[in-house]
Amino acid sequence: MISIFASVITLALAAIGERPAIVVDGAESPARIARATVITPADGPPVVLYAAASQTDQRLDEFTVMAFVFKADGTLHARQTAPGRRTLEPHETKYSTIVLDGAPVDATDVIVIGINQAQVVGSSTWWRADLQPAAEAAVTKKK
Repeated sequence: MISIFASVITLALAAIGERPAIVVDGAESPARIARATVITPADGPPVVLYAAASQTDQRLDEFTVMAFVFKADGTLHARQTAPGRRTLEPHETKYSTIVLDGAPVDATDVIVIGINQAQVVGSSTWWRADLQPAAEAAVTKKK
């Protein structure tokens, strides 16, 4: 029974591909993506598992994450935004995901991710960044 279970787990893991995503930051960001991995299941869209880390002494109420999908030649193919985890404590790291289901993603595509908005608890003001230039530059450097 144990060998059957081990075989099933091995086959399931073999059907899933993993690769790192490129992380970009906006200037003076109160939070950043500490690391990100693109997980591609055998069936279904890729998912980016990321660690969001607070860079401030203030509690963050909300933040949003933006992912870019670039073709292997550096052409922007898709851009997707999703809410991140709520309530990020000062200097805390939380894990979350973004499903890349906005457009088909090829195995050769390059995924870039970053936090593009954040709001401190009790504030009506949002910190915002345009991440697209940084994402384009990161893909150009990678080539």
